[in-house]
Amino acid sequence: MISDESLFHYSLLALYLIAPPTFISLRFLQAPYGKHHRPGWGPTLPTPLAWFLMESPTLWLTLLLFPLGRHFSNPKSIILMSPFLIHYFNRTCLYPLSLLLRSPSGNSKKTSHGFPVSIALTAFCFNMLNAYLQARWVSHYKDNYDGDGSSDWFFWLVFFVGLFVFLCGMRINIVSDRELLRLKSEGKGYVIPRGGLFELVACPNYFGEILEWLGWGVMTWSWVGFGFFIYTCANLVPRAMANRQWYLDKFGADYPKSRKAVIPYLI
Repeated sequence: MISDESLFHYSLLALYLIAPPTFISLRFLQAPYGKHHRPGWGPTLPTPLAWFLMESPTLWLTLLLFPLGRHFSNPKSIILMSPFLIHYFNRTCLYPLSLLLRSPSGNSKKTSHGFPVSIALTAFCFNMLNAYLQARWVSHYKDNYDGDGSSDWFFWLVFFVGLFVFLCGMRINIVSDRELLRLKSEGKGYVIPRGGLFELVACPNYFGEILEWLGWGVMTWSWVGFGFFIYTCANLVPRAMANRQWYLDKFGADYPKSRKAVIPYLI
């Protein structure tokens, strides 16, 4: 039977190996939900339910595995795991609830489609892998919780630097998501978002999430944390580029061509 340490290392290798094909495939074929919805991808779920189910392993699996780690009762490990759980409480519970409560009435068919089960299942499997890696690293394999003074100093340095980046990203992500949901709730179909970081990039919500997981990588200072950041870029950057092109195709000259896709002034 494979040991947990071997499983952990193989899982970490898988996280890095799936990033390049994810990026390449999404440059040519977008997951068929939201703006890129199209038929032919099998049965669908209501979008709020799909988000809840596919993101849920980040909560229940993390909470199941965390107490099994040798550092689970160390205050530093609990503090370090908290930002991950806070993000996914928002993504798993609050965001689907917002989708449900802000669903447009009357003209909902203009922007509302079911979420393909196949895509939700793929995301569910990734979140199982990622929750396992992050929870096991923080609660079990990370080994500088009880070091000497220099080790303790470094732990708190990278934690607070990473936390600052994480919180900035989380604010951008949540504010941008709320604006998109507000526009959607008006029931007018897709419109050009205005104001804030929307004046710089097509997808500030993705930019915020990329910043979050960059901050997480710094906080954990690990191959596990930075691997998640790299995969997040591989997943969100090509989708943001496709979203920007979608806006240009739909709105033509009305859409500001100076707006980048996801990273202000760069991409």
